[in-house]
Amino acid sequence: MSGPASSLEQYRPALRPQVLISDGLLVGAGTVHLIKNTDSGQSFKVGVKEHFLISRMDGSHSLEEIGTEYARQYGRRLADTNWQQLLRMLGTRGLLTDAPAAAPDPASDPDHPVPGQAPEPGRRLLRGTLPLVADADATTARLHRAVGFLLSPWWMVPLLAVVAAMETVAALHTGELALAARETFGNPVLLTATAALLWLSTALHELAHGVVAQHYGGRVAEIGLRWRLPAVIMYCTVDNYLYLRTRWHRIATALAGAVMNLLFLLPFFALWLLAPLDDATHSALGALLFLGSVQAFAMLIPVPPLDGYKIVSQLLGTTELATSSRTYLRLLIRRDPAAAGYPRRARIAYPAYVLGYLLVLGALVAAAVSLTHFLLTAP
Repeated sequence: MSGPASSLEQYRPALRPQVLISDGLLVGAGTVHLIKNTDSGQSFKVGVKEHFLISRMDGSHSLEEIGTEYARQYGRRLADTNWQQLLRMLGTRGLLTDAPAAAPDPASDPDHPVPGQAPEPGRRLLRGTLPLVADADATTARLHRAVGFLLSPWWMVPLLAVVAAMETVAALHTGELALAARETFGNPVLLTATAALLWLSTALHELAHGVVAQHYGGRVAEIGLRWRLPAVIMYCTVDNYLYLRTRWHRIATALAGAVMNLLFLLPFFALWLLAPLDDATHSALGALLFLGSVQAFAMLIPVPPLDGYKIVSQLLGTTELATSSRTYLRLLIRRDPAAAGYPRRARIAYPAYVLGYLLVLGALVAAAVSLTHFLLTAP
């Protein structure tokens, strides 16, 4: 690539098929694209102009043709040194077909890539992770073949309507369900059974992330157990979550866990509502309905690393949303001139996130205080 200029201009670079490129994501005052080599696990950020060039490297366009498009878009032509610098960077990262493959790197995406937390390496007595299957992607593919039909609108719309009806009824009986939960905490046998069902719900929550990601072309890298004693939970790592084809595919993948939690409650809700049960069993089902609903909606709180944060980040088209919002608000409060340099989109998104966060936090505190008062004063 260091020969004559004419030779360089006729070079037709091609990215490896394993290279993934994300949509443009707002971070700080700028827009970036994430690029990942799935073979090595390496990922990095590039700006809009670099993305303009890299996204056209498909083996059919020469550097001269790409440079002409770039000049029309940005009003300047790139010098040979600019091309050489870019190609050297792509080559050393193993992103080009005629460059050596990059060595595997355990580093993950720059933003949190997974609905279902990525595991930390290593295993200790008090904390660690344990993969449960040899090929998580194949396991998820089998699950998708079995239940993927439920993701069609013909099934999903009626199921979501039933879930909405269930939560409406639960909301109208909040006091009764909360008292049932209080009673269940005083019964070790029923409490153990309820806790086991809630744990199963969290496991299905993680698998749902993987199945929906698989539905939209995602790859599940790992399924396993994570423990932070005394807590032991499942995780499901979606390797290319941020690179799914559309924003709505990413939102659906992040939302899948909470929806699964609520779908899991449907048969127990039907028993609680319709079956002739003794008081203890009826209370236990009420407790499961109450705690399971709280569990599902808690995952939608827009705080990292919860699913709600990922959903809001995708709705706003951002990455590192919490950090960028704090930085912008700090500049705004200090009346720093740098705040004026943020684009209009950022000046709307960051305050909106902070305001929404504060409103949700206030609602949660109010709900917690009200529920505590009710439980302490109820007979």
